Amino acid sequence: MKKTLVFGASLKSNRYSHIAVNRLLDHNIETEAFGLKVGEIKGVNISTKLHDFRNIHTITLYIGADRQKEYYKDFLRINPKRIIFNPGTENPELYKILKDNNIEVEIACTLVLLATNQY
Repeated sequence: MKKTLVFGASLKSNRYSHIAVNRLLDHNIETEAFGLKVGEIKGVNISTKLHDFRNIHTITLYIGADRQKEYYKDFLRINPKRIIFNPGTENPELYKILKDNNIEVEIACTLVLLATNQY
C-alpha cells in the first residue's frame, strides 16, 4: 500500500489538505499528517515533528514553494518513492533535488488522482 504523508495538513475542514486526509482514508490508504498545529483528522494525528515519519511511500505537498525550502533535508531523510506537488506547490528547484536523489516528482492533484483511480 502507498503509505502517504499529507504535508501541510490543516485542521480547517474546508482546506484541500484536510479533504485529502479524508479521501485517502476513504480509499483505505494508510495516512499520516504533518502540520503547524497538533490535532486530529478522522483519527489521524497531525504531528508538528518530522522525525516521527518512517516507511512513507508518497508525500503529498500542501505548502507553497516559499515555505518548502526549510524542509528539503527532511524530504530527503524521509526518502519517499514520490512527492506529489498539488496545485500551488510547484517548485522546479525542488524537482531537481528530488530527481537527483531518485525520488519521483508528480505534478498533480491528489484529489483528482484519487477520484480517477490513478493514485
